Amino acid sequence: MPHTETPGTEAAPTPRLRWWTELPLILLVYACYSAGRLLARGDVSGAVDHGLTILRFEKALYLNFEHPLNRLFTREAWIGIPADFWYASLHYLVTPAVLVWLFRSRAVRYRAARTWLMTSTLIGLIGFTLLPTCPPRLLDASHGFVDTMAQYSSYGWWGGAASAPRGMGDMTNQYAAMPSLHVGWALWCGVMLWRHGGTRAAKTAGVAYPLITTIVVMGTANHYFLDAAAGAAVMGVGLLLAPFVMRAADGVKARFVPSAAPVPAGSSAASSSIVSAGCQTSAGERIPRQRESRLGAGAEPGASPKDAGDGAPAAAR
Repeated sequence: MPHTETPGTEAAPTPRLRWWTELPLILLVYACYSAGRLLARGDVSGAVDHGLTILRFEKALYLNFEHPLNRLFTREAWIGIPADFWYASLHYLVTPAVLVWLFRSRAVRYRAARTWLMTSTLIGLIGFTLLPTCPPRLLDASHGFVDTMAQYSSYGWWGGAASAPRGMGDMTNQYAAMPSLHVGWALWCGVMLWRHGGTRAAKTAGVAYPLITTIVVMGTANHYFLDAAAGAAVMGVGLLLAPFVMRAADGVKARFVPSAAPVPAGSSAASSSIVSAGCQTSAGERIPRQRESRLGAGAEPGASPKDAGDGAPAAAR
């Protein structure tokens, strides 16, 4: 559909996003997310109860894919070690890389994509607060899970506290398993690569990245299958709410940040582009005659050939 404007006005240009305003905004949201995770630790016994409830529900529906995947990752180091590196690093590398790529090459789509990601992240924080959940790796060993991050910790920088570096386990909330934003953010990256990548390799990566991430978070015993499903659902809700969030942000900005008003087409600024200043040129004239200056206001030109111009019939002789 072609872009239309209100007749008689010229729309003000949309302000261009700048990296020095975007970067602090993203860092602020991520800081709030990280701080919120720390504050939403909840009761450990309650988190364990929530985890066992999810596990029982999955078993009743035959959805407990975590068990066979975790046994495979534990038995096969050539699968488990790369999976641990995938879990510990790509979450923090791929998502910012896709954001930067969108900002640089798909600027028209960037604001909506960024708003979708941030809205979903804040919704996930609400989930961590209301439903602290013990991940499979922290359940009692009788439930059959092995913490592969701890098993293969000598190969990486992490210790026994998920992907946190050694000695920094107290700086993360290990009971923020529901929903899985590892899966949610990977799904967002996949959608962006699929929609805007433009190449077969990008589309393939858009499908493979969230799929492999889902397998990794279950195989490393960091999340249940329902955690992954909840992460996808959170992204869906964030996608629906993103237009309303952008509209609200625009309203706040319009209220507190002055902007240039549309310029009416009939104003003096618009009419200043007319440079004839009342000069009328008829066919055959090389220099326009300033007729109003000779005839006076409201006067009509006579029938003489001198004033009628070349387009009028000549007087009879």
